Amino acid sequence: MPRFNTVRRVAFTPEQMFAVVADVERYPEFLPLVEGLTVLERKETPGGSELTATMTVGYKAITERFTTRVELSPETGEIRVRHLDGPFSHLENDWRFVAADGGSDVHFTIDYAFRSTMLSLLVGAAFEKAVKSYTEAFEARARTLYGAAGAA
Repeated sequence: MPRFNTVRRVAFTPEQMFAVVADVERYPEFLPLVEGLTVLERKETPGGSELTATMTVGYKAITERFTTRVELSPETGEIRVRHLDGPFSHLENDWRFVAADGGSDVHFTIDYAFRSTMLSLLVGAAFEKAVKSYTEAFEARARTLYGAAGAA
């Protein structure tokens, strides 16, 4: 199973970065391969909130949809994403935002596998490249929302 793990220092507060990543409805505006996103359900939980969302991703002539459960825990600065349905046999994505000098450290981990070997061969490399650019895309989104210098 492909797994990608990174820590990126950004010039934004953990709260700002949490807000950018938690705003899933905006993903089609700035994330590579993401063509659409619909929140199906949103509910409050003791530690924050939980939502169920369906994302549409596309690469060339291939379009796939998958549904995930997203747990948002603002107090701990954590976001967990778990696969519910779609082209993956396994998908776990975790974010953690930690205060650091000059801003915050963004911890990003994704672990996934496609159900279909053929789909993996067709879009696997493009998906992997997109996933590796996600932390950069979220940082660019934060610059758009909060300014180049951030508010850290």
